[in-house]
Amino acid sequence: MGEELSGLGIKELQDLENQLEMSLNGVRIKKDQILTDEIKELRHKGNLIQEENVQLYQKIDIIRKDNEELKKKVYEAQNMTEENGTSNPSYTIRNGFDLHAPICLQLSPPQPQHSDRQGKTMKLGYSLTQITLQLHKPKPFDNQGWLSDKVSTTRP
Repeated sequence: MGEELSGLGIKELQDLENQLEMSLNGVRIKKDQILTDEIKELRHKGNLIQEENVQLYQKIDIIRKDNEELKKKVYEAQNMTEENGTSNPSYTIRNGFDLHAPICLQLSPPQPQHSDRQGKTMKLGYSLTQITLQLHKPKPFDNQGWLSDKVSTTRP
């Protein structure tokens, strides 16, 4: 590979070395520009995902609050029915499961973003740390409208 260089003089070798250094600098500049553009694009995508994560966290919080309000209304309606002493069951749609089933959703808080450029990786997205749903079958009512451990085939 270097056999053609043996016949060149010092001036020609210095010119060749300068050309190689300029070409190498051009390659390094192009490489740095490509990497910088990729980093900017990844940061932009990371910011979008972070915003989406915050929005999803807010939506889940709204749903949780709505569920709490609905549970309060159901409990109040049941308490009013029990206080009035009515033996007739209220007309509600039942799916065969207890309405008092505990539901526990927990989200991890959004991760703070660091502007450290020293090779740290970005963590993108959101994570649910725990989802628990427990459903219990309701106890049937007896002929007087009281909760019973026995299954009744007829309703009042």
